[in-house]
Amino acid sequence: MANSGMAKIAVVGSGISGAVCASILASKGISVTIFESGRGPGGRMSNRRERMEDGTELCFDHGVPYFTTSHDEVVKMVKSWESRGLVAEWDVKFGAFDKRTNKLVEFEKDNTTKYVGVPTMNSICKALCQGDGVEAKFGVTVGKLNWIQDRTSWSLIGLDGKELGQFDGVVASDKNLVSPRFSEVHGIPPPLDVSPYRGFSVLSQGIPVQACFALMLAFSEPLSSVQAKGISFQNSDILRYAFCDSSKPSRSFIPPNGQSWVLHSTSEYAVSVIEKSGLKKPSNEILSKVADELFQEFKATGLNIPKPLFMKAHRWGSAFPALAISPEEKCLWDNDIKLAICGDFCVSPNVEGAILSGIAAASKF
Repeated sequence: MANSGMAKIAVVGSGISGAVCASILASKGISVTIFESGRGPGGRMSNRRERMEDGTELCFDHGVPYFTTSHDEVVKMVKSWESRGLVAEWDVKFGAFDKRTNKLVEFEKDNTTKYVGVPTMNSICKALCQGDGVEAKFGVTVGKLNWIQDRTSWSLIGLDGKELGQFDGVVASDKNLVSPRFSEVHGIPPPLDVSPYRGFSVLSQGIPVQACFALMLAFSEPLSSVQAKGISFQNSDILRYAFCDSSKPSRSFIPPNGQSWVLHSTSEYAVSVIEKSGLKKPSNEILSKVADELFQEFKATGLNIPKPLFMKAHRWGSAFPALAISPEEKCLWDNDIKLAICGDFCVSPNVEGAILSGIAAASKF
């Protein structure tokens, strides 16, 4: 396709997997259109902006806090991003808090380099989606993808029924395209019916995911009693992680001399809430209750956590995959219909897995 000079590819989803794939395809002379249902790129690498009552703007990496690299091709790509000022190392102390002993223990001793996007985590995806040859359409939910046999092309229809265009190939990086969860949220079948196509049977039951609630916190002063900027929780039914978001490089969105933190719940806690409230967008009442419960668990550490200036919860209903469905091939591919399915759910449930899958999907075209 790259040599044909006429290929048009639709990439559905602008998380890191879709953004990487789109950028590579565009660099090969292929015309790429990204369709993203959210207001901006990033997926769970997205960034959340909030305003306090006094108008102060806050900014949170409320999804993936950081990522690491080990594969040579990913290391090379991340180094190129670093040279462009899109990523930087996050060199802070990490530890573990054991709720049974109420102690912060096991400070990390490994030398694994942790990377973050700068000035926000979604800066990487934003830059890739703005590259030459890439057209990104945000706030557009794809409601149906139809393979037109006699034209050997794909027709994309929006959730509102409007025609989105015809394309020579499709990259599906949003697992909700084939997920039963799409039906539960929108009341219609998932946009992509893969049952007629060989090699996609693994998707028939959907992709298992782990739900999570994130709590965004802003404080008027640093949490001086907390010796680590990244904490994993042991023996807690509610909290899994806590990260000092404002300690990352190039962060300047907090009140002067303050700190911002992001907490992540355990999957078990998130499931218990979703079982009661359902998959539809949680109400403000539910989010307020979740925020209070997560904060109280953080405060119960005895680490002298003061009252925050700002506190708000967010639900990640299906962002974190629970397994990898194609670790060897790194993506799913049907050459007859030029359909690639990629994402961290193909390789490994992390940013590097998503990047590898996006690279693999691009190579198919």
